[in-house]
Amino acid sequence: MLGWGQITIRAVGALIMLFVLTRILGKKQISQLTFFEYITGIVIGDLAGFLSTDVEADYMHGVIAMIVWFSIPLLAELLAMKSKVVRNLLEGKGTVFIKSGKVLERNLRKERYTTDELLEQLRTKSVFNPADVEFAILEASGDLSVMLKEENQPLTPKDIGQHPKRIRPPQAVIMDGTVQDEGLNALGFNRQWLEQRLQQSGTKVDDVFLAVADENGGMYTDFYKDNFKPPVKRRKWRGRN
Repeated sequence: MLGWGQITIRAVGALIMLFVLTRILGKKQISQLTFFEYITGIVIGDLAGFLSTDVEADYMHGVIAMIVWFSIPLLAELLAMKSKVVRNLLEGKGTVFIKSGKVLERNLRKERYTTDELLEQLRTKSVFNPADVEFAILEASGDLSVMLKEENQPLTPKDIGQHPKRIRPPQAVIMDGTVQDEGLNALGFNRQWLEQRLQQSGTKVDDVFLAVADENGGMYTDFYKDNFKPPVKRRKWRGRN
C-alpha cells in the first residue's frame, strides 16, 4: 500500500508541476510547436512520467531536471524575441511552394513534400485548383498559407465602395444554467433584458444549457432537455358582446 501511496503522491506532484510549467511557457507550447519546442515537450513529459513511477529514484533530482528542461525553452523564447537570427535558428523559416502561380518542385523536395500532400493542403484551404493560387508558403509551424490570384479573391464591401459598420461578436449570455454577466456587458445588455427575453418565450435560466446573443438582440437558446419545448403564451380572446 505504501508503494501505491508514493506513486499517487509523486504522480499528482508531477502533474501539478507539469501544468504550472506549461502555463508559464504559454499557449504557443501547445498550439504551434517548433522542432525545438517539440523535443523539449517530449523530454519534460517523459520526466514527469519518470517522477510518477520510479519510486526508487530521488524525487528532487527529477524535479531539478524538469526545471532545467523548462528553463531551456523559456530562455530560448526570450532570446528569439530579441534576435531574428536566433528565431530563424530555433523556429525555422517558411518555404515557398507556389510563386506567381508556379509550383516550385525544388522546394517541395527540400521539405519532403509530395504533390498529393500539397494538393491536400490546398483543399483544406478550400482551393481545389492550383491554377487559382498566386502564392503559397509552408510556414515554420507546418501550416500552409495561401494567397489566391487577384481575380479569384472573394469580393469585399470595400471593393464595391461600401463601408459597413463594425459589429460586436455574439456572446454567450448563459452557460450551464448560469448567467454570464461579462457576455451581457460586452453587448450592452443586462440581466433585466435577459430575464425579459426568457419571459417572452416562457422559459427560465435553469432550463437553459447555452444561450448566445448578438448585438441586435437575437438569441440562440439550447436547453438541457433536447425535447424541451418552451410553453407558448396565448393571449386571451375577447369576443364581441
